[in-house]
Amino acid sequence: MSQKSEARSQMSDAAMDSLRSGEHKLLACRLRQLAERWDHGFTLAELLVSVGVLVLLTLLATQLLHSAATIMTLGHRQMDADAQARELFDRMAIDFAQMIRRADVDYYLKSSTTANDCRLCTRQRGNDQIAFYSNVPGWSAITGAQQGPISIIGYRINASGTTLSNRIERLGEALVWNGATSDTRSDGRPASVIFWAPLNPWSTLTNNPFDIIGRDVFRFEYYYLLKNGDLSATPWYATSSVRGLQDVSAIIVDVAVIDPRSRVLLSNSDIAGLAEDLADYSEEAPGGLLAGWRATLDGNASLPRPVLSSVRLYERSFYLSSANL
Repeated sequence: MSQKSEARSQMSDAAMDSLRSGEHKLLACRLRQLAERWDHGFTLAELLVSVGVLVLLTLLATQLLHSAATIMTLGHRQMDADAQARELFDRMAIDFAQMIRRADVDYYLKSSTTANDCRLCTRQRGNDQIAFYSNVPGWSAITGAQQGPISIIGYRINASGTTLSNRIERLGEALVWNGATSDTRSDGRPASVIFWAPLNPWSTLTNNPFDIIGRDVFRFEYYYLLKNGDLSATPWYATSSVRGLQDVSAIIVDVAVIDPRSRVLLSNSDIAGLAEDLADYSEEAPGGLLAGWRATLDGNASLPRPVLSSVRLYERSFYLSSANL
């Protein structure tokens, strides 16, 4: 019996030794496979997966940078247009606040008809023009004690066809104490307050008194808020006369601005045509003029869409001080 037990024990030990030997061989085989695999590097499938992931991450990063650059560019364009409109409106606010509002002075305004104190008043098609006397400094070839505090102030869009074309400019011509300057007008008389009849500030002036105040403002329109509450393109309602704008509570100014990067994509004729497409004021309700302009821009199919989308529209009301009649 004991012999049988010893035989079984020996057989069990031999089986265990054989099993251990087989496990060692299997482990050695796997180690050899891993070593061979390490010697040969990554497989083709692994390389393809790695490259695919890298390309995907690169595309995502590129798209993120492109989106950020686009947002920043649009933001800068908006900020540039806002800055130009703000500078223009701030300058207008000063000029209008110091306007000489008297019944015995002349004006150059938009109106449905002429008047004794506005003999060049007329309906203005397209970009408007405005000129008036104001108690602000201006340019003058005469310096010293002769120079007075009154200037002729005007606004218009330059239409010269040069590099200054389709940009809003401001006239600021200072007068001496007796109202005279070294200039003469189309009738040959001195350019003065006394002899100025009618006021036509654009006739024979040189470029010296002009400044481009909005280099990318290409559309300029204004109308009046009358004291009876009506909006009108004529600066009176009681009597057909300006009379120091005593019938006007405020002058409402609308402008269109295109950013410099979009402007270089258009010719002067393109910009002039776009300005003509933006309609004149014709008794619209408050906000109606700008809404019409935006609809015109959205419906334009002849100019690049990115250029049209960069056009910004602005409106501001300038309330006038009491008239000095």
